[in-house]
Amino acid sequence: MFREERDESQFTWSMLGDIEAGRPNLGPMVHVAVYRLMQYTLRDILIRDFGVEKADRIFSEAGKKAGAEYCDNVVTDKSDLSSFFADIQRTMKELGIGIFRVESADSEKGSFVVTVAEDLDCSGIPACSEEVCIYDEGFIAGLLLAYTGKDFHVKEVDCWGSGGRVCRFTVIPK
Repeated sequence: MFREERDESQFTWSMLGDIEAGRPNLGPMVHVAVYRLMQYTLRDILIRDFGVEKADRIFSEAGKKAGAEYCDNVVTDKSDLSSFFADIQRTMKELGIGIFRVESADSEKGSFVVTVAEDLDCSGIPACSEEVCIYDEGFIAGLLLAYTGKDFHVKEVDCWGSGGRVCRFTVIPK
C-alpha cells in the first residue's frame, strides 16, 4: 500500500479506513496544531531535500488528488454549480477545514474568486510575507476537476501569511 514504487497515484478514499472503529474514544477530530505539525514538518523536509519548486509541485498535486477524492466522497449536491459550491461551504465548515465562500464569478469566462476564512493551513500563523496555501490551491483545483472534468489554474493571492485575514484564490480555466 505504501512501500511499493509507482508512477501514478494509488490513493483511494478507502485508504482512510474505518475511523469510527479505529478511534472509538478519540473520534475523528484532531487539534489544528497537530495537523500543521505534520504539514509544516513534511514541507520543511521536502524543501530541504528537493527545493521549493518541487515541494510546491508535490503539495499542489497532493491537494489536487485530495480535492478530487473529497468531491467524489464528501460533496453530495452536484446538481448545479451553485449547489456544488454551497455543499463545499457546508462540508468544509462541518469538518473544520475553513469557511469557504465564492466571492465573485464570471460565468462567461468560467473563472472565480474564492475565499477560505479560518483556513486550516494558515489562519493565525506569524506573518511571513508569503502565500503559503499551495496545498489548498491544488485542493480547489481538484474539487473543480472532479466536478467539471476540466483543469483549472488556482492561485492564492491573499493569505494570513502575507497579512490577509482570509485566503483568497483566483480560479481560471486552463
